[in-house]
Amino acid sequence: QVQLVESGGGLVQAGGSLRLSCAASISIASINTMGWYRQAPGKQRELIAIITRGGSTNYADSVKGRFTISRDNAKNTVYLQMNILKPEDTAVYYCKLTTVLFRDYWGQGTQVTVSS
Repeated sequence: QVQLVESGGGLVQAGGSLRLSCAASISIASINTMGWYRQAPGKQRELIAIITRGGSTNYADSVKGRFTISRDNAKNTVYLQMNILKPEDTAVYYCKLTTVLFRDYWGQGTQVTVSS
């Protein structure tokens, strides 16, 4: 069973920064894509950033230019650097992994709260 352990959420003032981490229990070689999603109260879960096996990245328009997804292959870990945070970024953030066999696994979620 693949496990994803997220960390790095918390409370920050608007304009501040946070970095989320997602550590996978399998080798990067077994991973097709890893992405970060978020879900705000009363809203659907949305994809905000993704990184492919080849290292390509893509972002939702709402975070483009402020958030950066990256990975450390040696640590089997993906990061989400979040800068210039806004109150509307407040949500539970989830890491999702898709294996090379196209099986999906989710992290437990981490709360990010941005105060105005």
